[in-house]
Amino acid sequence: MSDSSRDTAEGAGWGTAEPGDYQRLLPPRVEKISWFAPRTLWAARNGVLASLFGDPTGRTRARWVAQREAAGAPADKVIRHEVPDRFSFMVIGDTGEGGDSQYAVVPGFLDVSRGTEFAVIASDVIYPVGSADDYDTKFFRPYRDYPAPLYAIPGNHDWYEDLGAFMRVFCDDAPPLGPEPAPRPPTRAWLRSLLWHRPRQDDGQRLDAARKLRSDDAQRTVQPGPYWAIDAGPVRLVGIDTGLLGTLDAEQGAWLREVSKGPRPKILITGSPLYVDGEHHPCPIDGGGTVDDIVRDADHHYVAAIGGDIHNYQRYPVDVDGRTVQYVVSGGGGAFMHATHTIPHVDVAAVTEREFRCYPLRGDSLAFYARLYGHRLRMPRFFALTEAEATAVVAERLGITPTRAPGGPVRVTRRMRLVASLLGAGGRRDRAARFRLPVRKIYTQLFSPGSVTYRPPFFKSFLRLDVTPEAVTLRCHAATGNRAQEVRPPVEDEIIIPLPPAP
Repeated sequence: MSDSSRDTAEGAGWGTAEPGDYQRLLPPRVEKISWFAPRTLWAARNGVLASLFGDPTGRTRARWVAQREAAGAPADKVIRHEVPDRFSFMVIGDTGEGGDSQYAVVPGFLDVSRGTEFAVIASDVIYPVGSADDYDTKFFRPYRDYPAPLYAIPGNHDWYEDLGAFMRVFCDDAPPLGPEPAPRPPTRAWLRSLLWHRPRQDDGQRLDAARKLRSDDAQRTVQPGPYWAIDAGPVRLVGIDTGLLGTLDAEQGAWLREVSKGPRPKILITGSPLYVDGEHHPCPIDGGGTVDDIVRDADHHYVAAIGGDIHNYQRYPVDVDGRTVQYVVSGGGGAFMHATHTIPHVDVAAVTEREFRCYPLRGDSLAFYARLYGHRLRMPRFFALTEAEATAVVAERLGITPTRAPGGPVRVTRRMRLVASLLGAGGRRDRAARFRLPVRKIYTQLFSPGSVTYRPPFFKSFLRLDVTPEAVTLRCHAATGNRAQEVRPPVEDEIIIPLPPAP
C-alpha cells in the first residue's frame, strides 16, 4: 500500500502528483450536475414537499414490497448468499454522480475488490433524481468490470422519482406501480400531488442496452425489495431503506425487529448514518422507537452500523453496555465531497477526538475548500491555504494535535483564521454549540462543491470488509484521482471488530 493522508501530504494527493488513468473510463459525454442550477433543484423538490405536506414514502414502499411478494419474493426478505466462513465484501456509498469524482474511484475499487463475493451500494445509487436512463453511465458502465453481484439500498435521491428505476434495476425488473387514488382537495396531500415530481413517460429507453454491460450470470442481482437481509458466512447484513426524510415506516420497523433477532452477528447498512458530524441521529420509526434502539439491543448482536448520505468517511466506536459498536459513515463513493473541517471537537457517546476517525482529515478538507472557493470567487490569493497551514489552523481551533505533522513550523495568521471561519471550520464544542447546526446546513449543503471539482485530489473512499468466524476487519481505502493512490489505494483507517462466539 502507498502512504496514506495520515502519513504524508503526498499520500493525501497534494503536490505535483501524476493524474490517474480513470479518465479513460469516462463516457464520451459527461453531463455534469450543478446543484445550484434551478432545473436541478426543481427536479429534486420531492424531499422538500414531503417535509412540508407529509411524506408518502412509507405508503409507496409498502406497495412496492407487496408487489414483490406477489411476484414470489421471500416474505422474510433474506438473501442466502452461499459463501465460505472466510470471505470478503465491499461497501461503497453515494456513487452515482457520473463524472470525474465517481470514475476516479473505480480503478482502486476494482483493485481492492479482487476476490470479494459481492458489494453493497449504501445510498444514492443515482443522482440527481434516480432516473432510469441515468443508470447507463452512473451504474452499469463504471462497475461493468466488477465480476460479482452489486446489491443496493436506496437513498433519498433514488426516491425522487418514487423508486421506480431502482426497483427495475435491482428487483427483477419490477413493473411500474399502478396509480393511487387521487387525494381530495383541498388537503395537504392534494397540494403535494399537484407539485410532485414524477419520471418522464419515456424514461428508461436506454436501460436494456445498459444492462448488457453487466450481463454475466455471476453479476446478476435480484433483491426482494428496497430493504433486505443477506446471510453470508457467519454474519447477517441488514439493509434498510430510510426513504426521503431518513425515517422508517412501521411495516419496515416491524421487519427490522424480527430480522434482527437471534445470535448471529449483524452489520446494519443504512442510507442515514446514526452517528455523523459529531451528532447522534437514531433514526425514528413510525409508531415508536428508533433504529438505534434495535442496534443497541444486546440480544440482536449488532457489531457495526454503516451509513451513506454524507459524502465522506467517519467512524465512531461507541461503548454500548460494555461492548463496542462501530458506527461508520461511508458516503465517499462518487459524489462531491462533504466537508470534514466543519465537524466540531468530537465528544459524543463517550467518543472523543482520540477515538474518532475521518477521511479526509480536517486540514485536507479545509485546504480543498479554500482552493475551491478561491477559484469560484476569483480570490485565489486571499483564500489560499497550503495543506500545512490548513492543518495548523484546524488544530488551533479544535485544540488538538495535528494528525499529520507539518514539515516545518507554521505561523497561524489573522488571514488564515478568517478564511477558516468563512469556510465554517469547526471549533471547541463549547464555543461552537450555538453555531453547529447552521454551520452544518450552510457549509455541507448550500456551499458544498457540487460538480465543480476542478482537479485531484478528490478525497473519495470505499470500504473492504474481510470476515472470519472470529472477526470482521474493516478497511477504508482512499481514491484521490492521482495515479499513486489509484495503483495502490492507501488504507486510511483499519479496525478489527471481534465477533461474538457462536452459541
